[in-house]
Amino acid sequence: MKKLQKQRIGFTLIEMVLVIAIIVILAAVLYMSVTKYLDIGHKAASNVSSKNSSFSSANSKINQDFISLGY
Repeated sequence: MKKLQKQRIGFTLIEMVLVIAIIVILAAVLYMSVTKYLDIGHKAASNVSSKNSSFSSANSKINQDFISLGY
C-alpha cells in the first residue's frame, strides 16, 4: 500500500513574513540613503542660487559704473 504524500502548494506563513520583513528593511535603507542625497542636492542648489544672485548684483554695479563713466 502506497502512502499518499501531501503536495506542498504555495508558501507558508513564516516564509511570507520573512520575505515581507526583508523587503521592509531594504526599503528603509533605500529611503534613508535617498533622503540623504536629496538633502545634499538641495544644499548644493541653494549655494548655486546664492552665488548667482551675488554675481548678478556685482554685475549690475559694474554696469552702473560703466554707465556713469560714459561707456
